[in-house]
Amino acid sequence: MWLFWSQCCRLEPMVKVSKMSKMSRSHLWGILNAIIMSVINGPAESINGKIRTIKIRAKGFRNKKRFANTIMFHLGGLDLYPA
Repeated sequence: MWLFWSQCCRLEPMVKVSKMSKMSRSHLWGILNAIIMSVINGPAESINGKIRTIKIRAKGFRNKKRFANTIMFHLGGLDLYPA
C-alpha cells in the first residue's frame, strides 16, 4: 500500500525512495526474517577476515588442499596442548 501511494505522490524524494524500495521488494521476506530472527552476519564476516589474514600471511599456497588444511589448523578450535 505504501509503495503504491509513494509512486503516485508528486514529492520527488518519496518517488525516489519508492523506486529504491522496488529493489528490496524481491528480498522482503529475507529482510523480514533477518529482523524477526535477529540474524546477523558478523560472525561469518569475522571468519572470512581471519581466513583472509591467513592467506595474506602465507603469501599463497601451492594447492587448495594445503590452504584448506591451514584454515582447519588455525580455525578448527582444536586443543593441541598435552593433557
